Amino acid sequence: MAEAAISDTSRGLRIAALTSVAMLAFAANSLLCRLAMAGGRIDPASFTALRVVSGALALSLIVMVQRRRRPRLKADWRAVAALTAYMVFFGFAYLTLKAGAGALILFGAVQLTMFAWALRAGERPRPLAWVGLAAALSGLVYLALPGLSAPDPAGCLLMLLAGIAWGVYSLVGRGASDPLAQTTGNFIYTAPIVLIVAAVSLSRLHVTLAGAGLAAASGALASGCGYAIWYAALRGLSSARAAMVQLSVPAIAALGAVVLLAEPLTPRLVIASALTLGGVGLALWRRTRRQA
Repeated sequence: MAEAAISDTSRGLRIAALTSVAMLAFAANSLLCRLAMAGGRIDPASFTALRVVSGALALSLIVMVQRRRRPRLKADWRAVAALTAYMVFFGFAYLTLKAGAGALILFGAVQLTMFAWALRAGERPRPLAWVGLAAALSGLVYLALPGLSAPDPAGCLLMLLAGIAWGVYSLVGRGASDPLAQTTGNFIYTAPIVLIVAAVSLSRLHVTLAGAGLAAASGALASGCGYAIWYAALRGLSSARAAMVQLSVPAIAALGAVVLLAEPLTPRLVIASALTLGGVGLALWRRTRRQA
Protein backbone atom coordinates (compact mmCIF):
# COMPACT_ATOMS: atom_id res chain seq x y z
CA MET A 1 0.00 0.00 0.00
CA ALA A 2 2.75 2.41 1.05
CA GLU A 3 4.87 1.36 -1.93
CA ALA A 4 1.95 2.06 -4.28
CA ALA A 5 1.48 5.52 -2.76
CA ILE A 6 5.20 6.26 -3.13
CA SER A 7 5.09 5.03 -6.72
CA ASP A 8 2.07 7.24 -7.51
CA THR A 9 3.74 10.25 -5.92
CA SER A 10 6.98 9.58 -7.81
CA ARG A 11 5.10 9.27 -11.08
CA GLY A 12 3.20 12.48 -10.36
CA LEU A 13 6.41 14.37 -9.65
CA ARG A 14 7.99 12.99 -12.83
CA ILE A 15 5.04 14.13 -14.96
CA ALA A 16 5.10 17.55 -13.28
CA ALA A 17 8.83 17.92 -13.95
CA LEU A 18 8.52 16.88 -17.61
CA THR A 19 5.58 19.23 -18.10
CA SER A 20 7.45 22.15 -16.52
CA VAL A 21 10.51 21.62 -18.72
CA ALA A 22 8.32 21.35 -21.83
CA MET A 23 6.54 24.62 -21.01
CA LEU A 24 9.89 26.36 -20.51
CA ALA A 25 11.05 25.00 -23.88
CA PHE A 26 7.92 26.29 -25.59
CA ALA A 27 8.42 29.71 -24.01
CA ALA A 28 12.07 29.71 -25.11
CA ASN A 29 10.91 28.85 -28.61
CA SER A 30 8.68 31.93 -28.67
CA LEU A 31 11.57 34.14 -27.55
CA LEU A 32 13.87 32.72 -30.23
CA CYS A 33 11.22 33.22 -32.90
CA ARG A 34 10.62 36.83 -31.86
CA LEU A 35 14.34 37.57 -31.86
CA ALA A 36 14.88 35.90 -35.25
CA MET A 37 12.02 37.71 -37.00
CA ALA A 38 12.95 41.12 -35.57
CA GLY A 39 14.96 43.35 -37.86
CA GLY A 40 14.53 41.10 -40.89
CA ARG A 41 17.10 38.53 -39.79
CA ILE A 42 15.26 35.73 -41.63
CA ASP A 43 12.04 35.12 -43.56
CA PRO A 44 9.29 32.81 -42.21
CA ALA A 45 9.76 30.01 -44.78
CA SER A 46 13.51 29.79 -44.16
CA PHE A 47 13.04 29.96 -40.40
CA THR A 48 10.50 27.13 -40.51
CA ALA A 49 12.68 24.95 -42.75
CA LEU A 50 15.82 25.45 -40.64
CA ARG A 51 13.84 24.92 -37.46
CA VAL A 52 12.45 21.56 -38.59
CA VAL A 53 15.68 20.29 -40.19
CA SER A 54 17.79 21.17 -37.13
CA GLY A 55 15.17 19.56 -34.90
CA ALA A 56 15.27 16.37 -36.95
CA LEU A 57 19.08 16.25 -36.83
CA ALA A 58 19.20 16.88 -33.07
CA LEU A 59 16.60 14.21 -32.33
CA SER A 60 18.34 11.68 -34.59
CA LEU A 61 21.61 12.32 -32.75
CA ILE A 62 19.92 11.85 -29.38
CA VAL A 63 18.46 8.51 -30.49
CA MET A 64 21.82 7.28 -31.83
CA VAL A 65 23.64 8.25 -28.62
CA GLN A 66 21.03 6.76 -26.31
CA ARG A 67 20.28 3.57 -28.22
CA ARG A 68 23.52 2.96 -30.14
CA ARG A 69 21.72 2.64 -33.44
CA ARG A 70 20.30 4.68 -36.27
CA PRO A 71 16.78 5.96 -35.55
CA ARG A 72 13.92 4.01 -37.06
CA LEU A 73 11.56 6.24 -38.99
CA LYS A 74 8.65 5.61 -36.67
CA ALA A 75 6.06 8.27 -37.31
CA ASP A 76 2.32 8.79 -37.20
CA TRP A 77 1.15 10.49 -40.39
CA ARG A 78 -1.59 12.31 -38.47
CA ALA A 79 1.12 13.81 -36.26
CA VAL A 80 3.31 14.63 -39.29
CA ALA A 81 0.43 16.46 -40.98
CA ALA A 82 -0.40 18.35 -37.77
CA LEU A 83 3.24 19.26 -37.10
CA THR A 84 3.71 20.49 -40.67
CA ALA A 85 0.57 22.62 -40.50
CA TYR A 86 1.56 24.10 -37.15
CA MET A 87 5.10 24.97 -38.27
CA VAL A 88 4.07 26.59 -41.55
CA PHE A 89 0.99 28.47 -40.34
CA PHE A 90 2.78 29.72 -37.20
CA GLY A 91 5.73 31.15 -39.13
CA PHE A 92 3.66 33.00 -41.71
CA ALA A 93 1.02 34.25 -39.25
CA TYR A 94 3.58 36.39 -37.45
CA LEU A 95 4.21 38.39 -40.61
CA THR A 96 1.08 40.42 -39.85
CA LEU A 97 0.04 39.62 -36.26
CA LYS A 98 1.42 41.27 -33.13
CA ALA A 99 2.95 38.90 -30.62
CA GLY A 100 0.23 39.34 -27.98
CA ALA A 101 -2.67 38.78 -30.34
CA GLY A 102 -0.89 35.85 -31.98
CA ALA A 103 -0.22 34.09 -28.67
CA LEU A 104 -3.81 34.56 -27.55
CA ILE A 105 -5.23 33.15 -30.79
CA LEU A 106 -2.73 30.26 -30.86
CA PHE A 107 -3.22 28.99 -27.32
CA GLY A 108 -6.92 29.79 -27.33
CA ALA A 109 -7.29 27.56 -30.39
CA VAL A 110 -5.18 24.86 -28.71
CA GLN A 111 -7.35 24.99 -25.60
CA LEU A 112 -10.60 24.86 -27.55
CA THR A 113 -9.38 21.96 -29.71
CA MET A 114 -8.23 19.84 -26.78
CA PHE A 115 -11.21 20.64 -24.58
CA ALA A 116 -13.61 19.84 -27.40
CA TRP A 117 -11.90 16.49 -27.79
CA ALA A 118 -11.94 15.90 -24.03
CA LEU A 119 -15.67 16.57 -23.81
CA ARG A 120 -16.31 14.36 -26.84
CA ALA A 121 -14.33 11.56 -25.16
CA GLY A 122 -16.43 11.85 -21.99
CA GLU A 123 -14.08 13.82 -19.74
CA ARG A 124 -15.88 16.17 -17.35
CA PRO A 125 -13.58 18.73 -15.67
CA ARG A 126 -14.56 19.66 -12.12
CA PRO A 127 -16.03 23.12 -11.38
CA LEU A 128 -12.74 24.23 -9.83
CA ALA A 129 -10.96 23.41 -13.10
CA TRP A 130 -13.41 25.58 -15.02
CA VAL A 131 -12.80 28.46 -12.59
CA GLY A 132 -9.04 28.08 -13.07
CA LEU A 133 -9.43 27.95 -16.83
CA ALA A 134 -11.55 31.12 -16.81
CA ALA A 135 -8.91 32.91 -14.70
CA ALA A 136 -6.11 31.78 -17.02
CA LEU A 137 -7.97 32.88 -20.14
CA SER A 138 -8.84 36.24 -18.58
CA GLY A 139 -5.14 36.75 -17.89
CA LEU A 140 -4.28 36.07 -21.53
CA VAL A 141 -6.98 38.43 -22.76
CA TYR A 142 -5.78 41.14 -20.36
CA LEU A 143 -2.17 40.65 -21.48
CA ALA A 144 -2.97 40.68 -25.22
CA LEU A 145 -5.69 43.32 -25.20
CA PRO A 146 -3.63 46.10 -26.89
CA GLY A 147 -2.99 43.78 -29.85
CA LEU A 148 -6.66 42.97 -30.40
CA SER A 149 -7.78 46.35 -31.75
CA ALA A 150 -7.51 45.49 -35.42
CA PRO A 151 -5.84 42.11 -36.03
CA ASP A 152 -5.17 41.16 -39.61
CA PRO A 153 -7.86 38.68 -40.77
CA ALA A 154 -5.43 36.53 -42.79
CA GLY A 155 -2.94 36.39 -39.91
CA CYS A 156 -5.73 35.48 -37.49
CA LEU A 157 -6.86 32.63 -39.72
CA LEU A 158 -3.32 31.29 -40.09
CA MET A 159 -2.70 31.40 -36.33
CA LEU A 160 -6.07 29.80 -35.64
CA LEU A 161 -5.13 26.93 -37.97
CA ALA A 162 -1.73 26.68 -36.26
CA GLY A 163 -3.42 26.38 -32.86
CA ILE A 164 -5.81 23.70 -34.06
CA ALA A 165 -2.89 21.80 -35.61
CA TRP A 166 -0.87 21.96 -32.37
CA GLY A 167 -3.89 20.75 -30.40
CA VAL A 168 -4.26 17.78 -32.76
CA TYR A 169 -0.52 17.06 -32.55
CA SER A 170 -0.71 17.00 -28.75
CA LEU A 171 -3.74 14.71 -28.78
CA VAL A 172 -2.09 12.27 -31.18
CA GLY A 173 1.08 12.37 -29.08
CA ARG A 174 -0.73 11.10 -25.98
CA GLY A 175 -0.89 7.64 -27.57
CA ALA A 176 2.80 7.39 -28.46
CA SER A 177 4.39 4.23 -27.03
CA ASP A 178 7.91 5.58 -27.71
CA PRO A 179 7.78 9.39 -27.50
CA LEU A 180 11.39 9.98 -28.54
CA ALA A 181 11.24 7.73 -31.61
CA GLN A 182 7.81 9.11 -32.54
CA THR A 183 8.96 12.73 -32.32
CA THR A 184 12.13 11.96 -34.29
CA GLY A 185 10.14 10.31 -37.06
CA ASN A 186 7.65 13.17 -37.13
CA PHE A 187 10.42 15.73 -37.61
CA ILE A 188 12.25 13.66 -40.24
CA TYR A 189 9.11 13.24 -42.34
CA THR A 190 8.10 16.89 -41.87
CA ALA A 191 11.51 18.21 -43.01
CA PRO A 192 11.13 17.60 -46.79
CA ILE A 193 7.64 19.13 -46.75
CA VAL A 194 8.79 22.43 -45.21
CA LEU A 195 11.80 22.45 -47.56
CA ILE A 196 9.36 22.32 -50.46
CA VAL A 197 7.47 25.25 -48.91
CA ALA A 198 10.76 27.18 -48.71
CA ALA A 199 11.57 26.30 -52.32
CA VAL A 200 8.17 27.60 -53.45
CA SER A 201 8.96 30.86 -51.61
CA LEU A 202 12.43 31.08 -53.17
CA SER A 203 12.02 34.66 -54.44
CA ARG A 204 11.26 35.87 -50.89
CA LEU A 205 13.98 34.01 -49.00
CA HIS A 206 16.27 36.10 -46.82
CA VAL A 207 18.66 34.53 -44.29
CA THR A 208 21.35 36.14 -42.17
CA LEU A 209 23.85 34.22 -40.05
CA ALA A 210 22.15 35.38 -36.86
CA GLY A 211 18.72 34.39 -38.17
CA ALA A 212 19.97 30.94 -39.18
CA GLY A 213 21.55 30.41 -35.76
CA LEU A 214 18.36 31.37 -33.95
CA ALA A 215 16.30 29.08 -36.19
CA ALA A 216 18.71 26.20 -35.54
CA ALA A 217 18.52 26.78 -31.77
CA SER A 218 14.75 26.91 -31.96
CA GLY A 219 14.64 23.63 -33.87
CA ALA A 220 17.30 21.61 -32.04
CA LEU A 221 16.64 22.71 -28.47
CA ALA A 222 13.26 24.34 -27.97
CA SER A 223 11.38 22.36 -30.63
CA GLY A 224 13.02 18.95 -31.07
CA CYS A 225 14.04 18.26 -27.49
CA GLY A 226 11.09 20.19 -26.09
CA TYR A 227 8.54 18.23 -28.12
CA ALA A 228 10.10 14.89 -27.16
CA ILE A 229 9.75 15.87 -23.49
CA TRP A 230 6.18 17.03 -24.09
CA TYR A 231 5.25 13.71 -25.72
CA ALA A 232 6.58 11.91 -22.63
CA ALA A 233 4.61 14.20 -20.31
CA LEU A 234 1.39 13.77 -22.31
CA ARG A 235 1.19 10.11 -21.33
CA GLY A 236 0.33 11.22 -17.78
CA LEU A 237 -2.00 14.11 -18.61
CA SER A 238 -5.66 14.13 -19.56
CA SER A 239 -6.68 16.10 -22.66
CA ALA A 240 -8.23 18.82 -20.50
CA ARG A 241 -5.17 19.23 -18.27
CA ALA A 242 -2.80 19.15 -21.24
CA ALA A 243 -4.81 22.01 -22.75
CA MET A 244 -4.88 24.05 -19.55
CA VAL A 245 -1.20 23.80 -18.69
CA GLN A 246 -0.19 25.18 -22.09
CA LEU A 247 -1.95 28.42 -21.22
CA SER A 248 1.03 29.26 -19.02
CA VAL A 249 3.39 29.53 -22.01
CA PRO A 250 2.48 33.08 -23.17
CA ALA A 251 2.94 34.47 -19.66
CA ILE A 252 6.24 32.63 -19.20
CA ALA A 253 7.45 33.89 -22.57
CA ALA A 254 6.45 37.46 -21.71
CA LEU A 255 8.34 37.31 -18.42
CA GLY A 256 11.33 35.80 -20.23
CA ALA A 257 11.25 38.71 -22.66
CA VAL A 258 11.55 41.11 -19.70
CA VAL A 259 14.62 39.30 -18.36
CA LEU A 260 16.37 38.34 -21.61
CA LEU A 261 15.23 40.98 -24.09
CA ALA A 262 15.00 43.93 -21.68
CA GLU A 263 11.31 44.50 -22.34
CA PRO A 264 9.66 46.68 -19.65
CA LEU A 265 7.98 45.05 -16.64
CA THR A 266 4.57 46.69 -16.53
CA PRO A 267 1.74 46.29 -13.99
CA ARG A 268 -0.36 44.82 -16.82
CA LEU A 269 2.23 42.10 -17.40
CA VAL A 270 2.46 41.27 -13.69
CA ILE A 271 -1.33 41.03 -13.26
CA ALA A 272 -1.84 39.01 -16.46
CA SER A 273 0.94 36.58 -15.53
CA ALA A 274 -0.48 36.10 -12.02
CA LEU A 275 -3.95 35.38 -13.43
CA THR A 276 -2.66 32.94 -16.04
CA LEU A 277 -0.22 31.00 -13.86
CA GLY A 278 -2.56 31.11 -10.86
CA GLY A 279 -5.46 29.86 -12.96
CA VAL A 280 -3.44 26.94 -14.30
CA GLY A 281 -2.30 26.09 -10.78
CA LEU A 282 -5.88 26.16 -9.53
CA ALA A 283 -7.04 23.92 -12.38
CA LEU A 284 -4.34 21.33 -11.56
CA TRP A 285 -4.61 21.59 -7.77
CA ARG A 286 -7.09 18.75 -7.16
CA ARG A 287 -5.03 16.32 -9.26
CA THR A 288 -1.87 17.26 -7.35
CA ARG A 289 -3.59 16.60 -4.02
CA ARG A 290 -4.83 13.19 -5.14
CA GLN A 291 -1.38 12.13 -6.30
CA ALA A 292 0.23 13.25 -3.05
